[in-house]
Amino acid sequence: MRRRSESVPFAFVAEAERFRSNVTPPPRQRPSPRQILGRSLTALAVVAGFAGSLLLGLPALQTDQTATHTHHTATVRSR
Repeated sequence: MRRRSESVPFAFVAEAERFRSNVTPPPRQRPSPRQILGRSLTALAVVAGFAGSLLLGLPALQTDQTATHTHHTATVRSR
């Protein structure tokens, strides 16, 4: 093995680059139907919240063209 020419402040950092573990992690457990249902309902609640805020927020973001138009029409008629 080739040694590094630059200095390494901690020996374990240099050792960690070449270390390979032979221990395999345990297999992942499958989520239970109850967990899947809970995650689905949480996702559905988040999506419904976004959709509701969009539906309620869009009218507030639109400019009111009818009020400006009636004010302009009344000004033109008074001339």
